[in-house]
Amino acid sequence: MRKKFLLIIIFALIISVVMPVNDSVSAKKKTDYSKYSNTKSGFGLGLNKEHKKPSGTLASGVEKLSDYNAYYCDAKAAKKNKKKIYLTFDCGYENGNTKTILKILKKNKVKAIFFVTEPYIKQNPKLVKRMKKEGHLVGNHTSTHPKLPTKSVSELKKEIRQCEKTMKKVTGYSMDKYVRPPEGCYSQRTLKVLQDMGYATMFWSLAWKDWEPSNQPGKSTVVNMFKTYHHPGMMPLIHVISKSDTEALPDIIKYMKGKGYKFGEVSDFAVIPGVDKAKKETKKEVEHTKKSEKKVDSTAD
Repeated sequence: MRKKFLLIIIFALIISVVMPVNDSVSAKKKTDYSKYSNTKSGFGLGLNKEHKKPSGTLASGVEKLSDYNAYYCDAKAAKKNKKKIYLTFDCGYENGNTKTILKILKKNKVKAIFFVTEPYIKQNPKLVKRMKKEGHLVGNHTSTHPKLPTKSVSELKKEIRQCEKTMKKVTGYSMDKYVRPPEGCYSQRTLKVLQDMGYATMFWSLAWKDWEPSNQPGKSTVVNMFKTYHHPGMMPLIHVISKSDTEALPDIIKYMKGKGYKFGEVSDFAVIPGVDKAKKETKKEVEHTKKSEKKVDSTAD
């Protein structure tokens, strides 16, 4: 009877984890967003050639990005000098490269995350479905690709929700709860709103000018960016519209593996507001229950 009761408790805890998370996961009462700075900031990097984690630009009012479930690299991997790399792709629109990119990733058994806009989803549903089927994460890159601080709180939420709805409607898949602010433009307020919507905000720790199809840097330039600035926990920003990036990708993967790097997924380190915390609490509860059960059984013996 006792074991049956414990099983019921465990089942209830598991159900509580998989239930959908509401928009406001960080607070029971409505957040007063006027208390958060909306001073616009671009995300910039202080790169170094010592293969150490670069510095990142903090917006006004932000002391630590992680306070808002925001990240630009795997900080723990960087601190422990673990050679981990996480490939991230921005998909504003398709330029004929995504199929090749997916083929390269599959051949090399590498997983990545693709941040998609609403137009990208509508125009390329088969590609987005393929991303999910092949085990990649698909994150939110907003509906219309605006600079987030220029939007009101309600407008910002609409940008995110609309992209989510289109993802589900067109592909049948739910959006993975990771968001990349267009152009890296953000503020303390936008981070808080996204956090309350249950999203982890993802920036990057390596980037280069690759977003103009008619002004590409060239394959060798892209490969050299990795050779010069690779660092433990790195999260490079790659645009699917870039021909140079696509051509360089096989060499990048080969080079990084040769340097001892392991390719991971951002879910390995980025904490989704509420969800990951609930999973950890449930795991602790289950472990505690098992320990208690063992004590009772040993006493009975």
